[in-house]
Amino acid sequence: IQISLFLCLLSCASSLGTRYTPDWASLDSRPLPEWYDEVKFGIFVHWGVFSVPAFGSEWFWWYWKGAQSPSYIQFMTKNYPPGFSYTDFAPEFHAQFFDPDEWADVFEASGAKYVVLTNKHHEGFTNWGSPYSWNWNSVDNGPHRDLVADLGAAIRKRSLHYGLYNSLYEWFNPIYLSDKRSGFKTQDYVEKKAMPELYELVNRYKPDLIWSDGDWEAPDTYWNSTGFLAWLYNDSPVKDVVVTNDRWGLGCYCKHGGYYNCADKFTPGELPNHKWEKCQSVDTISWGYRRNMKLSEVMDLPSIIKDMVYVVALGGNYLLNVGPTSDGMIAPVFEERLRGIGAWLKVNGEAIYATKPWRVQAENATVPVWYTSKSSTVYAIFTSNPMQNSFTLSAPKTSNSTVVTLLGSPEPLKWAPLHSTGLIVLLPDLPFTPADAWTLKLDEVA
Repeated sequence: IQISLFLCLLSCASSLGTRYTPDWASLDSRPLPEWYDEVKFGIFVHWGVFSVPAFGSEWFWWYWKGAQSPSYIQFMTKNYPPGFSYTDFAPEFHAQFFDPDEWADVFEASGAKYVVLTNKHHEGFTNWGSPYSWNWNSVDNGPHRDLVADLGAAIRKRSLHYGLYNSLYEWFNPIYLSDKRSGFKTQDYVEKKAMPELYELVNRYKPDLIWSDGDWEAPDTYWNSTGFLAWLYNDSPVKDVVVTNDRWGLGCYCKHGGYYNCADKFTPGELPNHKWEKCQSVDTISWGYRRNMKLSEVMDLPSIIKDMVYVVALGGNYLLNVGPTSDGMIAPVFEERLRGIGAWLKVNGEAIYATKPWRVQAENATVPVWYTSKSSTVYAIFTSNPMQNSFTLSAPKTSNSTVVTLLGSPEPLKWAPLHSTGLIVLLPDLPFTPADAWTLKLDEVA
């Protein structure tokens, strides 16, 4: 009887799938849902009350009242009456031109396969009617709309994955500050605000991705991160599809969680041994919209493509940020960049989506080349025009059945093998592309 009971328990456990325990050893063993590695490219959207002053950065409130930066104090003194508080910006967050379908069209046209919206940044204002954020949310105040729901519906209509950014801490939340004063021995903020709100967010909007942030002042034991993640992976409505990052408490990043963000704009020099993501902003100075943004501070299309190609060759995902205006518009310069990426991906996307890093990630060929691969096909992406017809690659090992083409052009290219490894390719005149990047597809190489 004992043996049959044991076998029954085994089969029951396997039919229910793995159950994760609230500790890092167990949680870190969860395989990352496959969709995330396949999509490669996503859009990050930083939008909130900080989009109203739209000056300096999305850390406006902190620089003004926390760090007391002279430029922020001067900006307020010159432009707003005495006694004006940060919360007075919220009614000006009108979002009157916000058309979620227009945004989703632009994101889809960019070739991105997932979109991550700030549900709540460090200011604590939620872009949905959080019952834990009375009058400091987009339904009670400002737009009087559920922005998380409206954008989510439009994104999912286009079969894109929808993720939500969530800041664990809030700069000036008095309950959080009280816990902080106790050296995080008390957890009132976590128990009354941070965690109930996060559970509610997941149950209500069922995000495919949770981009956690604002964790670094306190350890994960303060945040109860492992308890939340065990519920997320075992019992939540998104347990089979949800992906998370690594910002779950002091010392967690680059070590625990789902994929690794490590630092903002993380730029590893060699192939990491864990799935990672680089978040980058089209406006190089800020994640939130700035009215004082200059063209010289905005990434141009070739820089974006070069960055994306490098990230994908090294096994990462590329999450590119745009900050909309407080009235709900995506600046034309951002839209132009996003549509430019999409035009390049229409031709070259097979070298990006669902690829794996190759045994060699890069080489200094005739011009620098980044490699990606799919089974016996290797893609050599170059981000500057060699200005000559012969193109030498040292890394690929060719065979008699090797075929070389330029993506976007159906005609096979003439090529000849070099010594024991490598080949020389006869390039056609390269078609003009504003992205300044082209891809050689090499079938049947090793």
